Amino acid sequence: MRDLDIAEVAQRTGVPASTLRYYEERGLIAPIGRRGLRRLFDPGVLERLALIALGRTAGFSLDDIALMFAADGRPSLDRGMLAAKAAELDQMIDGLTAIRDGLRHAARCPAPSHMECPTFRRYLGAAASGAFATVGDQRKSGRPRKASRDGRALAR
Repeated sequence: MRDLDIAEVAQRTGVPASTLRYYEERGLIAPIGRRGLRRLFDPGVLERLALIALGRTAGFSLDDIALMFAADGRPSLDRGMLAAKAAELDQMIDGLTAIRDGLRHAARCPAPSHMECPTFRRYLGAAASGAFATVGDQRKSGRPRKASRDGRALAR
């Protein structure tokens, strides 16, 4: 396969050229040369960009993703880091599931007012205690939080 210019890489991956230049600036990808003013990339950049996209989708920072490549540019995935991210996503899924269940309950709750519903009030209490913190919030505090399916906060 022949070398790809930046426009071809952008077209094939859906990653804007400006983002490709930013990834280059961050050291995540590297051109192999130029054709006129356009950067040229080895076709292997497509696989590298796919790994970057997967990492971003999973919630890894660009700094974390940079650690997923060895000095020679080949993928070198830290299994511990992957397991930690999977656990973080499990916590997020638990919280989102509790929120979804709470919304469904509130939508069909027969109580005259949601404030009269004990289940809804438990959801409010869980939300006030931070039980539904996002993954980003968990990173800031360093303390993951979980909620049960009925919205009650669980021990940390």
